[in-house]
Amino acid sequence: MKKSTKVFAAAAAGALVLTAGATAAANSGIGSSARAAEPASVSAAARAAVPAADVRPVPANVVAQSRITVGASAKAVGAALAKCQADKLPFVTVALVDRFGAVQAILRGDNAAEHTIESAKRKAYTAAAFGAPTSELAKRITGNGPSIADLPGTLFLPGGVPLKVNGVSVAGIGVGGAPEGKLDEACAAAGADAIAG
Repeated sequence: MKKSTKVFAAAAAGALVLTAGATAAANSGIGSSARAAEPASVSAAARAAVPAADVRPVPANVVAQSRITVGASAKAVGAALAKCQADKLPFVTVALVDRFGAVQAILRGDNAAEHTIESAKRKAYTAAAFGAPTSELAKRITGNGPSIADLPGTLFLPGGVPLKVNGVSVAGIGVGGAPEGKLDEACAAAGADAIAG
């Protein structure tokens, strides 16, 4: 059994070397004579670019979305961390994400544990996705069966605050690491307030 495993491993390694050599040759132009030998219809079809559709930017085709700028994102996470530091909570992480959960800005406080990063991101995403503070959303989880708390990437603990533009949730700011969720939420709210109005 060991012998066949070694033979298989050697064959696989040889295949990788051959593949790498063919790729290197094609990239360096060595393989151009081989391409010349291909039938014209095959090589032309293989190299043809796929056309891109130029979609008309009208409301029927394209959704316009608001997004928090990099400057405002940095200001918000900075203000949230400053609030936590003023409250003697330097060991938190603050994250601002868009409504899809993509991180816009993140700031990890001094001595913040690694788990606070994920906590802050998930709280921010939960607030953004549902358009409500995570402290309010946590109250909706009842019973022992499946609930919104089972949705991937979410965290229904206090500390996430949505950011809205004209009443529509476009982002969320979350804080993780304080001993109590209400302390996380106070910091997140301070970050939101820094860019409100």
